[in-house]
Amino acid sequence: MTVFTTTPPSSLGDPGLADHYLRLVGDGDEYGAVGVVTGLLDAGVPARRIMLDLIAPTQNRVGELWAADEWSIAREHGATAISERALAAVSVRSTVRPTRGRITLACVDGEWHALPVRMLGEMLRLDGWRVDFLGASVPGPHLVTHLHQTGPDAVALSCMIATRLPRAHAAITACRSVGVPVIAGGRGFGAEGRWAQRLGADAWAAGAEQAVARLAHRWPPVVGDPYATAFMGDDEYTYVARRRGDLVQGTLDRLAAAYPPMAAYDQRQHDSTVEDLGHIVDFLAAALYVGDPQVFTDFVDWTARVLEARGVPPVALCTGLSLVKEQLRDFPAAKATVDAGLARIDG
Repeated sequence: MTVFTTTPPSSLGDPGLADHYLRLVGDGDEYGAVGVVTGLLDAGVPARRIMLDLIAPTQNRVGELWAADEWSIAREHGATAISERALAAVSVRSTVRPTRGRITLACVDGEWHALPVRMLGEMLRLDGWRVDFLGASVPGPHLVTHLHQTGPDAVALSCMIATRLPRAHAAITACRSVGVPVIAGGRGFGAEGRWAQRLGADAWAAGAEQAVARLAHRWPPVVGDPYATAFMGDDEYTYVARRRGDLVQGTLDRLAAAYPPMAAYDQRQHDSTVEDLGHIVDFLAAALYVGDPQVFTDFVDWTARVLEARGVPPVALCTGLSLVKEQLRDFPAAKATVDAGLARIDG
């Protein structure tokens, strides 16, 4: 095990650096984490590489540790805060002046994972952009007001969770309606950005490095008719979205009888169950909105892994899905989407 104490790391290839840095952020050691990144800067490591090859992979690992139930959500939040401080320590050393244009960065309304888009903002600054970073969960009307006030050349919009796709769609349409092209990013838009194009985004980037390259060499695109993709969702989506509370409560009312172990749940487990049921309905609504069951099946795959790590058997998830489906008798697309989810669960 390599521990960097008196001798700071001088290269991203130093043995043990990734594990050492992960321990620092996991322990909430702000001074240690900042010391690592500033040591790398002093050794001549480019800021871009520190962000892409150390801070970003570590943050991905933090999320994996939470999903595997090895870290609590409190520890995950604390580690994220340290990652933000480390990123700030890297960015404050930048002396690049704006030479390109102006770009607005924002998370869609309801999206709170702001670190990836903030990292993109720092990389765009290094590439000569003037960056307006608006942060997490920016309501669409406020975003459009900002565009009118500042007149940027582009908007970079982040969506990490697919349940935010309807709001992402509203934001994309609003931006394009005032003539500002949108580049979309974040795993909420699906593999290869499959849902970004469907929602009308002018471009898609799988990560910060690709976004910087796209904005540098093939921008701006011609903004087409913003209303060509402005209308999505149907009666089934509307029903599921509007009756969310009823669907969750209806499932909860039947769950104790259908899944007897729930009778022994404490308040924390009960609250977690209610939250999980809400996620089921939200992802179902998002799948119906974009017309693609994969939104829902991807969620079921991920949820099954998370629940398994927490000792919840697959039959619990199957029971919850089946009880939601029972309330959708008159909605064939919704039922078929739930069936597709059920088919993904072993046991």
